[in-house]
Amino acid sequence: MPASSSTPTIAWFADLSLADIDQVGGKNASLGEMVRNLTSAGVRVPDGFATTADAYRQFISEGGLVEMINAEVAALDTDDVQQLTTVARRIREAVAGQLFPANLESDIRAAYTRLVEDSGSASSDLVSFAVRSSATAEDLPEASFAGQQETFLNVRGIDAILAAIKEVFASLYNDRAIAYRVHHKFPHDAVALSAGVQRMVRSDIGASGVMFTMDTESGFSDAVFLTSSYGLGEAVVQGAVNPDEFYVYKPALRAGRPAILKRGVGSKATKMVYTTRSEVGRTTEFVDVDQADRRRFSLSDADVTELARHALTIEDHYGRPMDIEWGKDGLDGKLYILQARPETVMSRQPARVQRYRIRERGPVLAEGRAIGQKIGAGSVRVLDSVAEMHQFSPGEVLVADMTDPDWEPIMKRAAAIVTNRGGRTCHAAIIARELGIPAVVGTGRATSELHDGRPVTVSCAEGDAGYVYAGLLDFVIEESEQQNMPPIDVKIMMNVGTPDQAFAFSRLPNAGVGLARLEFIINNQIGIHPKALLELAELDEPLRSQISEATAAYQTPRDFFVSRVAEGVATLAAAFAPHPVIVRMSDFKSNEYASLLGGDRYEPHEENPMIGFRGAARYLSPDFADCFALECEALRHVRDAMGLTNVKIMIPFVRTVAEAEGVVDLLAEHGLRRGHNGLEVIMMCELPSNAVLADSFLDHFDGFSIGSNDLTQLTLGLDRDSSLVAATFDERDPAVKALISSAIKACKTRGKYVGICGQGPSDHPDLAEWLLEQGIDSISLNPDTVVDTWIRLGSGAPQAGAS
Repeated sequence: MPASSSTPTIAWFADLSLADIDQVGGKNASLGEMVRNLTSAGVRVPDGFATTADAYRQFISEGGLVEMINAEVAALDTDDVQQLTTVARRIREAVAGQLFPANLESDIRAAYTRLVEDSGSASSDLVSFAVRSSATAEDLPEASFAGQQETFLNVRGIDAILAAIKEVFASLYNDRAIAYRVHHKFPHDAVALSAGVQRMVRSDIGASGVMFTMDTESGFSDAVFLTSSYGLGEAVVQGAVNPDEFYVYKPALRAGRPAILKRGVGSKATKMVYTTRSEVGRTTEFVDVDQADRRRFSLSDADVTELARHALTIEDHYGRPMDIEWGKDGLDGKLYILQARPETVMSRQPARVQRYRIRERGPVLAEGRAIGQKIGAGSVRVLDSVAEMHQFSPGEVLVADMTDPDWEPIMKRAAAIVTNRGGRTCHAAIIARELGIPAVVGTGRATSELHDGRPVTVSCAEGDAGYVYAGLLDFVIEESEQQNMPPIDVKIMMNVGTPDQAFAFSRLPNAGVGLARLEFIINNQIGIHPKALLELAELDEPLRSQISEATAAYQTPRDFFVSRVAEGVATLAAAFAPHPVIVRMSDFKSNEYASLLGGDRYEPHEENPMIGFRGAARYLSPDFADCFALECEALRHVRDAMGLTNVKIMIPFVRTVAEAEGVVDLLAEHGLRRGHNGLEVIMMCELPSNAVLADSFLDHFDGFSIGSNDLTQLTLGLDRDSSLVAATFDERDPAVKALISSAIKACKTRGKYVGICGQGPSDHPDLAEWLLEQGIDSISLNPDTVVDTWIRLGSGAPQAGAS
């Protein structure tokens, strides 16, 4: 578009850049910035034009409109919800009734005609447009005005365009926008509005969503977080749908490797599509999504990867984390960027690490997606609409079907927020995150399951899932400064149970993960016995249908297992890279495997599973060979395909040297050859025989990780699960310490790694001090004990209250 086509009231995207924020607002300036600078890099942005701030000011300056607005807002108390609603409505009605200045209307008509001609459409009625707001203070790094003004989709014809622009102007004075400006001390007259008119991408018959160039909950910066659902993106933004979620690892993406860390299937029960109506605000509607489509991913891996590459290009250009809306055109199959703005919440978080930890749990009343990582508690207040806001009292837990920025005046006073619908990139989530309030979205039935006045605790501190517990439960807030950790002569690693909290835990001071349990990933992310997946066709109903339903988003049940294990391991490895992540191959006991879906068909009944069919002996058994092959395939993908070579493999419960030799050879047969591509294979030293014959075992492994739990029970001859002898269980027993000391000395003599990953050092700081004296290389702790143990070891003296 030639520069001469822009006028004082109309600017084409191709003529705009970030230098024009004062005239067209952050959103439209950003669109122009991308059209001008990123088109050559393959980023597709639909063309369009924007009305200028000068045009808006000319519009409201006529007929005494600006004087009326100033008088209304000057006398307004935004804490009076009813007064706020009344005043805002009067202003909007006045703006919508204002006539356009002749020159402005003429320029809009001319620009619209040219935009239709450039689209190649034979008729203006066949091409549709989005009319979006762009406030001149919107999307600055220090202010998040996103979603406060209106957006109109599928707008057809010049009369509808003119009406939509007026509605956009009027939305500068909706309830949420007025309240937000007052709350953040922005003068009302310092903000002008620009309306962007942009060709619609046919995502109504494709897909759309939002992506962030960092994790929105933890601030982890090496991942792109992407949400996707069928239909127009407003459904995702409004929180009307629970979308699919994807994480993409930036270093792998830059290296041209497979980069998808995690996939999550959303329910996607509804989608927003076009209607045939022409009235502004009535041109879209929600329709149900077919059941079969709900179970599938709305994007292919190739689409996810391409979008993530666009996100990297945009982030690199802007030099900061970005919040991006995108759409996939169902006609041409191409991916388009519709908006891009600076991320304004997590990118401003201080270096201090704050961690909420729940200390007790009650019955779970509702479960959904966790927003933030905090915990809040209070009495439930269920509201059916924003019109009921006057019923809400500060400190209550707000429960609603879904919220939008209209709810902001009471959201900021809530102890927590719970919604039926929505994903982690909807407006409710964005506002809750900005306000620092825990929220659980997409619960499905919170408004019917929770009742006014009931005390509840809302926990977002337990990973991706958020929980609403009955009662006011005890929780604590822990804080630490990473840069203040004292130097110590041992590496402090972490035991991480599941990947859900990996990004958050990686912000704690650490030297990597000393124990990642593959069985936890299998239990939490798969929940199905691997044999049942491999033999699906042989299963009876209803088991076969249950498994088919659970695996529907993947090509085969085998792919489901391998992909889910790989996703879990890759997420851990990416979160802690370049530090090592020691992944223990599955160490389910037979009774634990039997509890998986379909597991009772394949597992033996054992009187004492703790010392039965587990560990190396299971891997080497012909009955488990095809299952172990799946685990190996997943780890090979993470290390060799994704390039996450910080993953080390650990083998548990190796009874004999023959088993040690056999399992290392078996790994090699499955493409995990010790020493190849830097692979280290660690043995879990947890049987007395391992310490007694340490030198012989070390012939086959790159080091030991001491498992003090099993080593203690097998040395002392007690069942650690039995309450009758529980008092005797103590990792500090002299016999146990003698074996640990012997194992450490053997590794030191051979120049091999030795660490400990058992519970002992987490429970007993004095044991950690003794291990330091023994010269152990690393101590792997539960995350909630990392800071205290580190400080204790660094100070050389017990801390007050340490046990």
